[in-house]
Amino acid sequence: MNKINLPQAAKLTSPNPVSLVCTQKPDGLTNLATVSWWTYLSFNPNMIAFAMAKTSYSGEMVQNSRKVILTIPGAELSETVMGCGSTTGRNTDKVAKFDIELAEVEGSSIKVPVHSRVAIVCGLKELYETGDHYLYICDVEQVYGNEAEEALFAWNGYSQVCPAK
Repeated sequence: MNKINLPQAAKLTSPNPVSLVCTQKPDGLTNLATVSWWTYLSFNPNMIAFAMAKTSYSGEMVQNSRKVILTIPGAELSETVMGCGSTTGRNTDKVAKFDIELAEVEGSSIKVPVHSRVAIVCGLKELYETGDHYLYICDVEQVYGNEAEEALFAWNGYSQVCPAK
């Protein structure tokens, strides 16, 4: 084996999960942020975790409201996922900019993209500083799924997204 750096390791471990973190802005609009690292933590009680850069506007929204929906985007959102990952919601309405059709989720005021394979409704339990990111530990409140949607994955060190076929 040869010595490599962590970004190179990310390429070698593709595909990786990719998700959209859905939050609600103070004006009631939905904000979407692409997250390339999330995981299941526990099935009893149900918990997940995801990491976001400390500078993330969506991270601020999660910290303020303590509510978030993590979605696994469907294949139709491949270009949208990349756009949401390279645009800040601080001064951009990403839903309008990328023409994203949203759906309501029972029991939440946060909306999610219609083309989502899974939507995990969560409450923030704990927040940890991890270098240049925060790790969000969340209690899972509800989970919704749509097997007709084909899930996206990140490839080549998160430089592209597409289904795992």
